[in-house]
Amino acid sequence: MSEPLKAAFLFIAPEADPTVHRQWVRTPAVHVLAIAVGSYAQAEEIAPRLVAEEGIGAFELCGGFGHEGAARVAASVGVPVGVVRFDGHPGLGNASGDSLFGRRKA
Repeated sequence: MSEPLKAAFLFIAPEADPTVHRQWVRTPAVHVLAIAVGSYAQAEEIAPRLVAEEGIGAFELCGGFGHEGAARVAASVGVPVGVVRFDGHPGLGNASGDSLFGRRKA
């Protein structure tokens, strides 16, 4: 059997600490690391490290990442990046992360 795909699911939440708020789920075919980040900047910082240090080969971003946030994470890594889409995310007061974290604010 081949090695399982290692993927990461990044979700954005106020006051999240990616060193604490993280958990692996492992199946025979896929190992997924779920990590909470508190800003787009944290996601951009952690994503390349996950590729280098954990062997992450794909990312899924929660709906809290707007178009800008997804583009920023995708530009920081050389692996596939997928996104869940909400027009307004219920965990962010029905706003897009772009309005809260975009324009290089965080």
